[in-house]
Amino acid sequence: MLDSGRAPAKADPRPSHGRNAPPLIEVADLDLWYGETHALKNVTFDVYPQEILAFIGPSGCGKTTALKTLNRMHDGNPDVRITGRITMSGADINAPEVDPPLHRKRFGWVAQKPNPFARSIYENVAYGARLHGLVDTGAEMDAWVEHCLRRAHLWDEVKDHLHDQSGFDLSGGQQQRLCVARAIGTDPEVLLMDEPTGSIDPIATARLEELMMELRVDHSIVVVTHSMMEARRVADRVAHFHLGELLEIGPTEQVFLDPRNPETRRFVEGKSG
Repeated sequence: MLDSGRAPAKADPRPSHGRNAPPLIEVADLDLWYGETHALKNVTFDVYPQEILAFIGPSGCGKTTALKTLNRMHDGNPDVRITGRITMSGADINAPEVDPPLHRKRFGWVAQKPNPFARSIYENVAYGARLHGLVDTGAEMDAWVEHCLRRAHLWDEVKDHLHDQSGFDLSGGQQQRLCVARAIGTDPEVLLMDEPTGSIDPIATARLEELMMELRVDHSIVVVTHSMMEARRVADRVAHFHLGELLEIGPTEQVFLDPRNPETRRFVEGKSG
């Protein structure tokens, strides 16, 4: 909790399945400015192995901005200034010796709107593995593409059109699952998802939520969502952002049923935001 004036949380802040594991990512005292705009204010949280952490809060409160700090997506923006510390596996991700592209390889990204490449289904998935040299032979690549598409629950729907169909030819829900297959195609440790169900229909949303819970076995997942029901369905923990501050973070049911911060209570009850 960021407000030191409140009593410590009674619940263990870690996901139940990760209580014996140290955090994979630790964010401490993070502040971020876009020019003169103070977008993140003293934000502190951890990401644990094999958990789904959901960022909730009203639009413009800093959720996506915080998400992008984890894989250094703000690099190259001269208007952005960041203070604080982010470590991954104990190492400072912003240290001078860290190669940003190699750091980003540890993450997969899934955006709100499906954004497949203008290439075949096969090449959408193979691109990252080829770029990073994850496989050596064509046969290994074939097996890897199949593996990723199966994990994304898409193989049976596209296996007969891997090379002759573009990712753009798929439905919206299929495109988003293709983007998930592409994201895991680089074998990342963490999946970052920015409102991944925000532009797909309810049936496709249900399939993607099921997929997220399965992928948690091998990946930490940090997801931005505007859907309170989605956060309750999939997340092990939720973090509530408001006006650039992280007001509350904890186990999902505790935050929704017994929030400690009054603004969090108003938000989860639908009285603000």
